[in-house]
Amino acid sequence: MEFIKKLISQIGALWKNWTMPQRLILIGIVVAVLVGLGTLVSVSSTPSLFPVISAPIRDELVRDRIITRLNEEGVFPVVSAAGIIQVHDQITAQRMRGILIREDLVPNGTDPWDIFDRERWTITDFERNVNLQRAIRQMVTDHITALDDVDNANVIIAFPEDRLFASEQNPISVSVRITPRPGSDITTNRRKIEGIQKLLQFAIEGLRDENIVITDHRGLVLNDFAGMAGLDRQDLIQREIAMIQRLEMQYRANILNALQSTFTDERVRDLNINITMDMSQRSISTTEFFPITIRPRTPDLPYDDSEMVQSITRSSATSTTSWEGTGWIPEGPPGMEGNVTPVYRDMSNLFGRVDQVTERVNEEINQRTIEEERSPEINRITVSVNIDGNWRIRYDERRNPVIAEDGSIERVYTPISDREREDIRRLIQDAIGFSAARGDSVTVTNIPFDRSLQFAEEDAAYFRQKQFETGVMVFFGGLALLLIGFILFRTISREIERRKRLEAEERARREEALRQQALLDAEEDGMDVSLSVEERGRLELQESVINMTREHPEDAAQLIRTWLMEE
Repeated sequence: MEFIKKLISQIGALWKNWTMPQRLILIGIVVAVLVGLGTLVSVSSTPSLFPVISAPIRDELVRDRIITRLNEEGVFPVVSAAGIIQVHDQITAQRMRGILIREDLVPNGTDPWDIFDRERWTITDFERNVNLQRAIRQMVTDHITALDDVDNANVIIAFPEDRLFASEQNPISVSVRITPRPGSDITTNRRKIEGIQKLLQFAIEGLRDENIVITDHRGLVLNDFAGMAGLDRQDLIQREIAMIQRLEMQYRANILNALQSTFTDERVRDLNINITMDMSQRSISTTEFFPITIRPRTPDLPYDDSEMVQSITRSSATSTTSWEGTGWIPEGPPGMEGNVTPVYRDMSNLFGRVDQVTERVNEEINQRTIEEERSPEINRITVSVNIDGNWRIRYDERRNPVIAEDGSIERVYTPISDREREDIRRLIQDAIGFSAARGDSVTVTNIPFDRSLQFAEEDAAYFRQKQFETGVMVFFGGLALLLIGFILFRTISREIERRKRLEAEERARREEALRQQALLDAEEDGMDVSLSVEERGRLELQESVINMTREHPEDAAQLIRTWLMEE
């Protein structure tokens, strides 16, 4: 601590003794040192990158195509300022390099040796060549092994000695044995084998296809493309059949949608379509001659007033020769050939008269030449469809279904008319582009469908419904009878109770009348009548009820209604 304090005090003393320029110089040195340390730390912390292609790619379109292909493989590269595409792993760089070579994405003009660049220091030319061959072999092996479909690879490259004459020079040959990964299709995928073959040609200068042998771990030759012509033909046939089937499905879907929207799905079930196509490639050259139109047809006329000629005269020439006389023409001295034209020489030594007229006329005609290529072409289309008629249930006068003797519901079948069949045929013909010259055929049939199971289910459902309705009616009928019996029982019971009550009231009234009469008779006779406590209480209660009824008749009526309801 004392040392640090002493050092700080010395630095403070020096700082006070220094001038302003000295202080600025010290500050600049400290700032430069800090900037250098920061740069060093940032550079050292930057992860190492490995180029996919060592040469810079200046074309942005080619570079974007390569980056897009790498992104499809789940690799996100980094592009340097010089245009070099880099990744973060050496193995990934080798694998992506193999994919780019296989799919011809390496730009033109790129040096093929850049992707196999390895520095080798040697002393003699022999050692240099040996090291170069070993480097090429190792790099090619690494590239093939880095492929996703290859588990292991063994590469042998035969570099022949240089000869003085090119005719005596032996070619470079390569033998590759690969072990595919489990589940890989590299042994049957021609494109992947061709990618390995291109990689070898790109890596080894002067290597030709016939000098490359690629085998699997079982010794089967994989790049025998000449022997795979049969398989290629089979694949081509399968693709052609698949294309025909897609076209048939498209036609079938369109026609079924049009018919089922009109006749429902239940009536239109079966539609068969067969398309015969010619997949061969043909080049056709046709020369056509047609008349020359002098005057075109006038629009909106009911007849054709056009004027045409087969040809027109472009130029004509007439030559006339007339001869009359003995036809003796002197030819000059004997032994010498005369200067006489062949026409007059043929008339020599003749007697008579000759008139010869030669006429030449050049005619012009319309002509055109058509060059076309046809592939593929539909040779014939055949369509057959079956449409069911209408099934209707027969009803009686009460709108109830008629039951047949076998216990099923009787139905009536109505077939479609001939006019409807013709309309359906025209609809299908227009949908497929019918051509009678091509031999197309459209068949519309009206064969009733077998609906026995459907009718049996409908009949069972109908009878179950009728049985349910009958059960419901019986239930409600019994319930109604029960209610009626209950109501009658209640009515009779109330009537009996009412009569009993009336009889009791009548009996009580007579007894009361007799009692009152006895009281009156006793009073008239002057007898002292003593009432019992119960009779006096009953009389008082009766008088209070009578008084209350007179004062509040509505409450009394409500009380009586309540008693009646309780009874």
